[in-house]
Amino acid sequence: MSTTAFETKTTTTTRSRAWLQSLGPGLITAALVFGPSKVTIASIMGASYGFSLLWIVVVAIFFMIIFTTMAARVGIATSQSLLSTISDKWGMPARIAIGVGVFLVTASFQAGNSVGAGITLAEATHSSKEIWIVVCNIAGISILFFRGFYKKLEKIMIALIIMMLFAFIVTMAMSQPSVTGIATGLVPSVPAGSQKLVIAFMASCFSIVGAIYQSYLVQERKRLRPEVKQTGKETLPGMLILGFMSATVMICAATVLHPAGISITSATDMAKVLEPVFGNAAAGLFLVGLFGASFSSLLGNAALGGTLLGDALGFGGMLSSKMVRLFIAVIMLIGATVAIVFGKLPLELIVLAQAVTIFIVPFIGIALFFVANDAKIMGSLKNNLFTNIAAGIGLLIMLGLAVSNAITLFFS
Repeated sequence: MSTTAFETKTTTTTRSRAWLQSLGPGLITAALVFGPSKVTIASIMGASYGFSLLWIVVVAIFFMIIFTTMAARVGIATSQSLLSTISDKWGMPARIAIGVGVFLVTASFQAGNSVGAGITLAEATHSSKEIWIVVCNIAGISILFFRGFYKKLEKIMIALIIMMLFAFIVTMAMSQPSVTGIATGLVPSVPAGSQKLVIAFMASCFSIVGAIYQSYLVQERKRLRPEVKQTGKETLPGMLILGFMSATVMICAATVLHPAGISITSATDMAKVLEPVFGNAAAGLFLVGLFGASFSSLLGNAALGGTLLGDALGFGGMLSSKMVRLFIAVIMLIGATVAIVFGKLPLELIVLAQAVTIFIVPFIGIALFFVANDAKIMGSLKNNLFTNIAAGIGLLIMLGLAVSNAITLFFS
């Protein structure tokens, strides 16, 4: 091989590796958003209504792409964190409100991630879930002590996504779904009684809290490889994977459970139903996927909450910050403690998380929208007309979800 050919091959390999590394932030966001609650909701939707609600996955992912891409461009365009930019525009109270609000939401939901990870390993080993809750959180906290925490987080999340994709794709293939049924499910319809599930899925999959974290992850990646050009579009593969995983779980449930009229209340119920139909292998594979969803959310959710709180309180929004890592560990400890003491997410924490979410999420979405439209901040990366129209519709949906949740929480 000539020297020129060797250099060309090396350059191509380097560029390919750099491009793959630039996908990291989007994949991390996909992994943290696709938690045990997502698997449970998708399973229940498929079991209860067959393929008819598949279309909502497409809608939720479309808006998630709009806002994650927007947040990524903010991270690329600025040399400071998103909360610092928000503080410059609207003052310190806005910065603290968002940071503390996100911390409270992530801490409130962390118990569910701990329980999800513990139950899957307990089901697989026929042992106590409490032991596995402790083991999973110790493993999560121990990762914080690695020097290159972002690199470790990225590699672990990508490995967990590969695990989930393999598990759910094989399970779906074994169930042999109807192609016609899948195509029919992409046509929007809202079966009687499905409204609450549609709202729940939309609210959890179209996660503005997960979207804004993209700006922080992009900046972490930029610090590691400043020479690698990013545009914001690198988030697209991660969001498509998020939608694909949600769809595969729903399709499995629609194919196996719906025709038999079997109802479920949790994702582990799905694994138990798969066992007599396809055997231990299918049930085990589904549990592997569920563990991946739970552990990735346990890590990602804590990293998100700890980063935003650290940034809000002036400790910076970098994962290398000791205080940020401390806050991440605190969220994991809160989740593990609540999971062991109560065995599940207590109603009081659900109410707290919902109440904070109702008020903070629309504010975050609007703040991100205005930052992304500020030409002084964004330059050439400012929102275009299509993004503004799509984001405007997304904000209306976000406000509608907030009003719906407020009515349910305070007046029902």
